[in-house]
Amino acid sequence: MSAPITDFAGRVVVITGGAAGIGRALAEAFARAGALVVLSDIEAGALAATAEALREQTGAKVDGIVADVSDEASVEELAAEVFRRYGRTHVLVNNAGVGPPGAKVWESTPNDWRWTFGVNVYGVANGIRSFVPRMIASGEPGHVVNTSSGDGAVAPMPNASVYAASKAAVATLTECLGAQLAEEGHPIAVSLFLPSGKGLLDTGLWTADRNRPTDLAREKPRSTPAMTVAGLVAAAAKDGREIPIQPLDEVADDVLRGIAAGEYCLMLGRDDAAKTLSVRAERFGAGLNPTETGHNLLDL
Repeated sequence: MSAPITDFAGRVVVITGGAAGIGRALAEAFARAGALVVLSDIEAGALAATAEALREQTGAKVDGIVADVSDEASVEELAAEVFRRYGRTHVLVNNAGVGPPGAKVWESTPNDWRWTFGVNVYGVANGIRSFVPRMIASGEPGHVVNTSSGDGAVAPMPNASVYAASKAAVATLTECLGAQLAEEGHPIAVSLFLPSGKGLLDTGLWTADRNRPTDLAREKPRSTPAMTVAGLVAAAAKDGREIPIQPLDEVADDVLRGIAAGEYCLMLGRDDAAKTLSVRAERFGAGLNPTETGHNLLDL
């Protein structure tokens, strides 16, 4: 593995899905560390507002460039513009992601698969294909971070089958990318980012339908309203329970720490995930489905 980037001051950092949620938290963390941050998102208004707010909060240089990660031409234009402005990219965070409604595999709709894989998988692949060759050519040290999920990379939740399948694909292509870059000796490290923590992550993933293209709308309407973090917290409060929320700044800070430490897997609670993988490996070795009945997810 190449020597890690331990000082982010003056480094060019590109983050997709950067207008809100984890992307915004990462942008703020990198900006406070002195990086030159380029945010990309499909939501132009939110992107502009976030870039302006971060410039005011941190005093750092933060640019916003609209791009649709599912469109390879759009991502190619993003990469070309970043290299035109800065001549390099040191850290690429392929973070944009969406989540379709939960469904049984045989009841999921074709457009759920097209939309989810278009953003979550092709979006990451497009980012790699457009940025990594330019990063290699620049000869500068670099780091690629791909956002996956414990739901897919560690243990899939059956009700989130489409989403889990997409995130499992991201985990695999990230592993392959890291091995290939290392084998060829390029000074570019790779990390798999699994957002996690001790509570729910309040991100735009819960309301991803707001950006769903009309031509990829569900072929059959969902039977229940989309669940939100606010709705879950309110429902729990009525029952006298409290649902913890994981602060996103802690998640972002751990990503910067992990990059500087040269870690492949960036995840709060990684030891717990390792134990889960060990149990799954034992079931696999015994010829059993690694996913036990009852391991499920709330209907997003």
